[in-house]
Amino acid sequence: MRGITIFPFIVLSFKQDKSNMVLINHEKIHIRQQIEMLVIPFFLWYGIEYVIRFIQYRNSKLAYLNISFEREAYQNEKNLHYLKQRSFWSFLRYFMF
Repeated sequence: MRGITIFPFIVLSFKQDKSNMVLINHEKIHIRQQIEMLVIPFFLWYGIEYVIRFIQYRNSKLAYLNISFEREAYQNEKNLHYLKQRSFWSFLRYFMF
């Protein structure tokens, strides 16, 4: 884990990551997700989905990578214009069973 977002803050593990635009964009996607879900429900959903994915995959890393919020952020982190074109609750497109 190199960064974590808890609205409105992005906390980075390494100072040099301040200039890592892909990582910053990934975390900004999480900020948008948290705003849309009014922050607390985001973390509840995130936690519940992690548990479901952990049961599904029996692997903590796979569980994390398959959370819908993470799927959206990882798939779009390199598109630095993604947030300008992103529609409301876009993470739902990445929710799968």
